[in-house]
Amino acid sequence: MDVAGILLAAGSGRRLGLAKALVRDAEGTPWVLSRSRTLARGGCRPLLVVLGADYDESAALLDDEPVTVLRNRDWAEGMGSSLRLGLAAVPGTAEAANISVVDTPGLTAGVVTRINEYASAGALVRATYDGVPGHPVLIGREHWPGVISLARGDRGARDYLRVHHPVEVECGDIGSGADVDIAEALPPGSRLPGLDGVR
Repeated sequence: MDVAGILLAAGSGRRLGLAKALVRDAEGTPWVLSRSRTLARGGCRPLLVVLGADYDESAALLDDEPVTVLRNRDWAEGMGSSLRLGLAAVPGTAEAANISVVDTPGLTAGVVTRINEYASAGALVRATYDGVPGHPVLIGREHWPGVISLARGDRGARDYLRVHHPVEVECGDIGSGADVDIAEALPPGSRLPGLDGVR
């Protein structure tokens, strides 16, 4: 079964000072590349990356990658608009979508693979880390209309998941779900291009 990978990377990173897609890890790789490659290594096909703020610069980083880039012109509305756009663009070959966000540097291919093992058209699964819900979230095609109808603002699929009770899969042994919103939370060696910031 094909599991699409959808990377949500459209935000401006207001508290961080630049779009999180452009943050570079200790090896110098932009997060938008690192996260999309992690989804690929975890078995996601096809790959869709939703961009918004700093679109031109972020999209250029993906020119040579096997991904479909989606431009979210309503990115300022919040994550919900990116999730709606991503799900609506998944081709008919995929029966489930693995949803991740660009600001989770601790996401590993092992986590993606573990979550994808539950893939089906009726799947509703989310990773947990030491019992705390995080990303990725696996959403089967049967749930897409409901998720799209409720995805508003920065809540993404949260309202839908609260009502429909996803299967929770512990992944704290092979990754981290911590999201990064401020410079102080960046992993050591991370860089903020254009801001002369190194963590």
